[in-house]
Amino acid sequence: MDFVTIGNPNNAPDTTGYGSVAYTYNLGKYEVSRDMIDKANAAGSLGITLQDMTSYGGNGINKPATGINWAEAAFYVNWLNTSTGGTAAYKFDNNKYFQLWSPTDAGYNANNMFRNSLARYVIPSMDEWYKGAYGNASKLVLGGFSWNSYPTGNGDVPVAVSEGTSDGTAVYNLQAGPADITNAGGLSAYGTMGQGGNVWEWNETAYDGINNTPSEDRQRLGGSWLRSGSSHLNASNMTPGSDPWAEYDIRIGFRVAMVPEPSSLSLLALGGVAVALRRRQKRA
Repeated sequence: MDFVTIGNPNNAPDTTGYGSVAYTYNLGKYEVSRDMIDKANAAGSLGITLQDMTSYGGNGINKPATGINWAEAAFYVNWLNTSTGGTAAYKFDNNKYFQLWSPTDAGYNANNMFRNSLARYVIPSMDEWYKGAYGNASKLVLGGFSWNSYPTGNGDVPVAVSEGTSDGTAVYNLQAGPADITNAGGLSAYGTMGQGGNVWEWNETAYDGINNTPSEDRQRLGGSWLRSGSSHLNASNMTPGSDPWAEYDIRIGFRVAMVPEPSSLSLLALGGVAVALRRRQKRA
């Protein structure tokens, strides 16, 4: 799993109110692939199911893992942590029902009761995901940090393609299916691929911005290859929240974050340290 470093900590938020992150962290360069899920299922008996994409470009191992609900994404992230001796990021009971961390749990964070602060790997929060997609530290303004409107290197509206890695492109606008995760358009300013188009991506954050109710809808961002116009890829686009247990959607996948960025480790390693997520209010 490849990661890119998202630096420039303590940045101000975008005008949308999102994207401020107090720490340096790593964000998956690519979306999680079907092969990654298959290998985790085999190693950890996770039981994560994938949608049959035969009619949408096929089930190649490097296609994004689609049809995964938020809870299944959390199972995968937990396995990344526990299989390497770390702490699970998300709490589930014996029946696999999602729970809030409680004050008696090690790693409890009152500002984010979804995420254990001792976890190494997480589903990116709304702010972590947003900064990786739209942040542009090289586009200096007064204050030293700026924002792109789209997850392209220069922030321009991406050209719609079915696959490829050319700058300023993205897989959206009624393509036949998602592209392989390493062939899903040009990179964002920070160097991630596919945060615009290919598949919508789960965020950790609840739709109201306050992670304090297990069943509340979760954020998803970025648009997909199917039924997404350029407006869905824009930083201002905020879709309705999605049921965290709904797994019928062939357009939704996810990527992984590692928080904060462990500079002493290879970006290909499984490692990291603790994180605390500030509480945010829902944007008006």
